[in-house]
Amino acid sequence: MAIPDRPRVALIHYWLTGMRGGEKVLEALCRMYPQADIFTHVADPPALSDTLRAHKITETFIGRLPAAKSKYQAYLPLMPRALEGVDLTGYDLVISSEAGPAKGVIVPPDCFHLCYCHSPMRYLWDQYHVYRAGTGRVQKLAMSVFAHGLRQWDVTSAARVDAFAANSNHVADRIRKYWRRDAAVVAPPVAVEDFAPVADVGDSYLWLGELAPYKRPDIAVEAFSRLGLPLTIIGGPQKTVDALKAGAKDNVTFLGKTDFATLKDHLARCRALIFPGEEDFGIVPVEAMASGRPVIAYGRGGACDSVVDGKTGLLFPHQSVADLVAAVERFEAERLYDVDPQALVEHAAGFAESAFRAGIEALIPAHLRPAG
Repeated sequence: MAIPDRPRVALIHYWLTGMRGGEKVLEALCRMYPQADIFTHVADPPALSDTLRAHKITETFIGRLPAAKSKYQAYLPLMPRALEGVDLTGYDLVISSEAGPAKGVIVPPDCFHLCYCHSPMRYLWDQYHVYRAGTGRVQKLAMSVFAHGLRQWDVTSAARVDAFAANSNHVADRIRKYWRRDAAVVAPPVAVEDFAPVADVGDSYLWLGELAPYKRPDIAVEAFSRLGLPLTIIGGPQKTVDALKAGAKDNVTFLGKTDFATLKDHLARCRALIFPGEEDFGIVPVEAMASGRPVIAYGRGGACDSVVDGKTGLLFPHQSVADLVAAVERFEAERLYDVDPQALVEHAAGFAESAFRAGIEALIPAHLRPAG
C-alpha cells in the first residue's frame, strides 16, 4: 500500500444544524486536519462556526428533502441508504462522529475508519421505550415499524469500523453491549482555558444546563427546597422554568438563559455545581472544575470519569432527592467547599483539547496522523 504524502481525510457527522457538544468535537478534528472534507446529512451554514464553514461540506440526499433543516430526524429510516451512497473514493482516512448513524459509510479497502462515538443511538437501544412512550400515536407506530431494521443495520455497520473511540467509559460499556466492539476512551475536548477561579466565592450552589427532564433539575429544586440552602438555576426553556418555580421555595433562584459572561461568573463563584443527571460525558462538571469549583454529581455516566469522589467533589449513588440532600449535607459537614481551586484547575486540564488530540492520534496509523 502506498503511503500518501498528505492524506485525504473525510469527516462524517450526523447533521450540522447548530453548535453543540458534538460539533465542538468536529471543530477539534477540523483543527487536526485543516484539509479535511466534511460529509453530513443536513447542513445549516449560518448556524455553524467559522471553523466548520472553512471546510468543504457535502450533504447527502437527505439535505434535499422537504423541510430537511428542521425535520431531519424524521428521515432517520432513510439515513442508512443516504450514508452508503456517500462516495469516499480516494480518501485515506475517515473519522465518523457518531451519535446517529454516521459510522455507516462504506470506505475504500485501503482507507482507515475511526469512529468517535458520543453514544450509540439511545432511541434504538437503552432509551427506546422511554422515547417511544413520550411520542404520539403516529410516532409510536413508526418506531415500532422501523426500529428493528435500524438496529440490525446499526450492528452491521459497526463491523465496518476499524477502531472505536468512546467519549467516556459509560459509552464504551454501551458500545460493548450493543455492538460487541471494544472502544478506547477519549474524553471530548473542553475549552478549559476559557474558565478561571476567582477569589470571592459565594454561598449559592449552582445548577446549569438545558432544563431537559433527563438532566433532573427537578431533583435539585426539591432537594434545595428541603435543605433551605441557596441554589441558582441557569437554563431554559422558560416554560420549564415556570413549572419548576411553582414547586420551589424562595431560596431557589432562576436566572433563565444567560450570556457566557454571566454563566462563567456563576461557575467561578458557586459553592459547588449540582449535577443530578446521567450524561454520556457531561462537559459542565469539567467547566466547573476549570473554574476552581467542586461538583456534586449523580454517580453514573460520564461524571464518574471527571469527578473524583471526595477530592474534586462528591458522587451520590441514587438519582433521588434523598441522596442529593445527603450528599450536600456531607459536603457541608466535611467542608469540601474549601478544596484548593488550583488542584481542581489542574485536574480539569486533563480534559483540554490537547488531551483529546493525543487520544485520537494514538488510534490512527502513524502515516495518517496530522503533521505538527
